[in-house]
Amino acid sequence: MSRATERTDQRREAGQRTRDGLLAATQELLARRGQEGVTLREITDRAGANVSAVSYHFGSLKALCDSAIENALERNLDAQIDEVASLDPASGVEDLAAAFAGPMMRALAAGGRDLAVMRTVARVGIDPPEGWGRLTAKFQQSRRDIVRQLSANAPGVDERELDFRIRCAAGLLNWLVLAPIGTELAAEPPEQIERWLVPVLAGAFRGSPDVG
Repeated sequence: MSRATERTDQRREAGQRTRDGLLAATQELLARRGQEGVTLREITDRAGANVSAVSYHFGSLKALCDSAIENALERNLDAQIDEVASLDPASGVEDLAAAFAGPMMRALAAGGRDLAVMRTVARVGIDPPEGWGRLTAKFQQSRRDIVRQLSANAPGVDERELDFRIRCAAGLLNWLVLAPIGTELAAEPPEQIERWLVPVLAGAFRGSPDVG
């Protein structure tokens, strides 16, 4: 490798680290206060970056916030899709609930940036921003996979009602991670989080005691 190529690679790596640091700092601040409460100076101070780095990598504060939100949503969707896809057709409603809530439960147990990312996901889930188009296909895939798995445990229930149950379960998770009870739950061991949370979500999926 030539010295010039090595220098180019080092600059690229440094630029990627700066970009990732700005996204992480933005996600943490968004999780605490929402988009209206975040300033450019706070983000750059937390990331240890120059204000000019925001313009270089993202163009504007709004574009940075939008990228941070999309990044958080995509991470959550990818993890959820993978967990639901790992289920087999014979999996029950509680298995589905555990897969559906898996990313959130791990974030509650881990704290730190993982939890900050989930709080960002929860905020935008409650008050969706514009410009989700890039993730539409993943949202649709996630919904299809969950409906397919749930319908096997709820024969005779139409897709509209299944979709309603899924949205209720998602709303519960969004509220939980932002409400004070989420902080209390995060202080519990991972096994306790799962033991308390999964049956509640399974109940939302069931909709009646006769399902699953």
